[in-house]
Parts: sequence; structure tokens; C-alpha cells
Amino acid sequence: MEKIKVGIVGSAGYTGGELLRILIFHPQVEIVFANSASNAGNKLSDVHNDLFGDTDLTFSSDFHSDIDVLFLCVGHGDAKKFLDANPVDPAVKIIDLSQDYRLRANTAFGGKNFIYGLPELNREAIRSAHYIANPGCFATNIQLALLPLASKGLLPEQLHVNATTGSTGAGQKPSATTHFSWRNNNLSAYKSFDHQHLQEISESLDQLQSGFLPQGAGSLLERAAEKINFVPQRGDFARGIFSAIYVDSDLTEEEGYALYYAYYETHPFTHVSKANIDLKQVVNTNKSIIHLEKHGNKLLILNATDNLLKGASGQAVQNMNLMFGLDERTGLNLKSVGF
Repeated sequence: MEKIKVGIVGSAGYTGGELLRILIFHPQVEIVFANSASNAGNKLSDVHNDLFGDTDLTFSSDFHSDIDVLFLCVGHGDAKKFLDANPVDPAVKIIDLSQDYRLRANTAFGGKNFIYGLPELNREAIRSAHYIANPGCFATNIQLALLPLASKGLLPEQLHVNATTGSTGAGQKPSATTHFSWRNNNLSAYKSFDHQHLQEISESLDQLQSGFLPQGAGSLLERAAEKINFVPQRGDFARGIFSAIYVDSDLTEEEGYALYYAYYETHPFTHVSKANIDLKQVVNTNKSIIHLEKHGNKLLILNATDNLLKGASGQAVQNMNLMFGLDERTGLNLKSVGF
């Protein structure tokens, strides 16, 4: 097949950089432009210096529709602004890594709808989609830990989630809580019980377990928080998300494993491990690795993902592969750091 012509907007940031690292070596992709107004004319390796020796491509301030797919690696709120200001040929497919089109109320664009791009939930819809809203990093991790239970209507009234993310989850722009001297040897909680990813998590769980999301008064975030008790934490490492989730469950541990094995049997990036897991198993990969334990009437679910890959750019490429009829693993056979 002819190579897929790709354009990237927001290519100087963390997610744009990860996307470039994957697509430069993707056997079915030609990168037509890597848009960054502030870096136009500079080599990609001037910003992403680990790409030195891998590519001589330069950043561009240009944007055009002579491409097959457009990746939007811009900040939340900026994707919609960009599309409003820069008409895109209707033939061009779009994969948006921001949160602008993830929720049911905001999916409409150009006479079509954005499809929520979690392959383990919507793989068949993604294959035929024209526009994809790529999930958030915390949302990906937490949903993958809970989808098998939701698929059988086994989510209880209350879910308890503790998840820790690396500093790259806060984006490239420096802040007080990403500064090395503050983050190193430190741990803190933030946005407890009202993190914005609760909204997309609750809608996906409700998609499989109808009625999970409470109806009635209150915003979507407030209604989601009634069911999902989520405490996000900032870890003193650069990348990755490790979640510990527990729910009341009548399942035995073996029944839990049977359910999770069956649900993920045909999904190549999500794996279920009877051995305990750690974050380094997934960092620098598109994997999600899940471990279960039963403690009394509590089912403990551990999940590890890379926030920049399975939680962002790797999943975006996985979605592109599905949209263009490729094996979803193409270009994503990445090695973990190990040590």
C-alpha cells in the first residue's frame, strides 16, 4: 500500500515528540510536516535531541491538507480553536490528543462525530472512524483496569482508585510542581475526587454497564465523582502511571483472572499477569499490564502504563493503524527500559 501521509500540529511538545519517535520508523508512514510555529526552520533534533542521527526533518510553520491524517498534539482547548481557525479538507482523518472531543456532548465536528479512541473498548468503531478523540493518560490506565468488570455488569456502587503519574503528565511547560528540586524525592496528591478524566472514565464504563453513571442534577464530573473515588498523585519519576484500584466483589481471584484473560485475549497491548507488576515493565512501550489480588471481599486491580505512549502518542498510532487497515501493532513493538 502507499504510505500514509501524516501531518502533526504541536510537534515540539512531549506528545508530539513521542509521536515523531514512533512515526519516523513506522514502515507505512511518510511525515509530510511537523508543525511548530516557534521552532519553524529548526531541525527536529534541535528540540528532540535524542533524534539526532535519526532524521534531518525540520519543523514547519506551514499547515495544509495534502495529507491523509492529521495529529493534533496541542493543549486542551486548543484543538477546537485550531480546527475553527484552519479549515481541514473533509477527506483528511483527524486524531486529536487533547480532551476537546472526548465527551459525548462534544463529539460533533464537520458533519461527523469524533469516536472515543480506546481500542479495547471501541476497536470496531475506530476501524471505520474518520475522527478520533484520543483518551487521556489516567483515563486509559483506569479504564483498562475496569472494563472487564463493566462488561459483565460487575462494577459495584463505589470504586476506589489511587494512581500515581510521572512528571511528563503535566506537559512540557515548566511549573512549580514539575521542577526537579521540588519533584525529586517527593510525593503529593492533587485534584483529589474531581480530576477531569473522571468524566470520560464514567462515560466509557457506562457504555458497557448501562446505568453506572448516575443521572439527574449535577455536572458530569460531579455525577462521576459520586461513584469513582479517585486520588491522583504526582510521582518523582518522569514517565508512567501506576494505579491501585479496589472494589467490593463476589468473584474469586481465579474467576477474576478468567474474566480478564477472556476480555483481553484479542487485544495485543493489554496483558494480565498473575505475578506482581512494576512500572518499568511498561515504560517506553505501548503496553498495559494488569495484576489482580483478592483480599476478603475486596478485588485489588493493579495496572501499569506509560502515560506518553499507551496513555497518549502510542495509542494514537495504534488508532491510526486501525483506521487505515494495518495491524494495530505496526510501528509499536517497543522495548521497555528494564533497568
